[in-house]
Amino acid sequence: MKIALLNDTHFGCRNDSPHFMEYQNRFYDELFFPYIKENNIRHLIHLGDVVDRRKFINYNIAHNFQEKFWKRLYDMRIDTHIILGNHDTYYKNTNSVNAMQQLITTFDGKIEPWIYEKPTTVTFGRLPILLVPWICDDIEEESLKIISESKAQVCMGHLVVKGFEMHKGHFNEHGLEKNIFKRFEKVISGHFHKKSDDGQIFYCGTQYQITWNDYDCPKGFHVFDTETRELERIPNPLSIFKKIYYDDKKTNYKELDISEYDKTFVKLFVVNKSKEEMFDKFINRLHTEIDLHEINIIDEDQSDITASVREDILDQGEDTLTFLGNYIEQIDTDLDRQQLKDFINKLYKEALE
Repeated sequence: MKIALLNDTHFGCRNDSPHFMEYQNRFYDELFFPYIKENNIRHLIHLGDVVDRRKFINYNIAHNFQEKFWKRLYDMRIDTHIILGNHDTYYKNTNSVNAMQQLITTFDGKIEPWIYEKPTTVTFGRLPILLVPWICDDIEEESLKIISESKAQVCMGHLVVKGFEMHKGHFNEHGLEKNIFKRFEKVISGHFHKKSDDGQIFYCGTQYQITWNDYDCPKGFHVFDTETRELERIPNPLSIFKKIYYDDKKTNYKELDISEYDKTFVKLFVVNKSKEEMFDKFINRLHTEIDLHEINIIDEDQSDITASVREDILDQGEDTLTFLGNYIEQIDTDLDRQQLKDFINKLYKEALE
């Protein structure tokens, strides 16, 4: 039996951005649903964080979720299993109130999506798999006991395990120890947005780009074979983030094909700008000939921002968390830099919620 795996889909991400909703829909329209139909995959396990915001979801995102995702699973009669992630639950200390219970309803009562608030062992084909949702306070003791005593050879969940890369260059130093999963042949998890593994524990990473941390980071979804235990990744070539390194000594921008930047967020780094008119016309083309979501121009020659922060840190043009992390790395302080990063990361996430 082959099972499609999704995780960290984050419907409603970036403050319910219509641009990201459209981009995510392309993944489902052009890649995911055609693939599972063509390959006759009848089962889906979602590893958590179906939606983005714990507290609420707007009507447009909820409608899009129903039409583009859940109704299509229903129409295709896909056996769907959803492991709750931390973004799916309203409270931080319990999974009992969650978005999936409110958003997913049955149309005829015959097909019910399986939603897991607590660790549960489910047999797929002949393979029992332990499904572990977000380990919050009220199920922590029970979850750790079940994990330590489970007879299943495979575990899937929304887990926080020490030592894995959360996003490029940033490793998680808190959470569960790897050795509590030593009884399992394979552990597959959502939560961290960068794909990584140590040969036994596999973080799938997101299916598509959500922040600038995902730039130049391979994306895709996975298919798990219950017979061979193989985990196959199906690449997603779609990108919403693009970078341009402008150098008119090497490139004629009057003739450059700009179609790849349509419906994207662009960071343009000025390397060499010797022809002002060409530069202005190129920027105008980006604004008028395609549907550009946003362009951010980083011109090193015009950078004159405070001596207390190195210019190379500022000019990387990364997202907020990466910028703050890089800033912490170069400031003069006796504080534990990793603890400071973790604190800033926590504050940032709470602010978004």
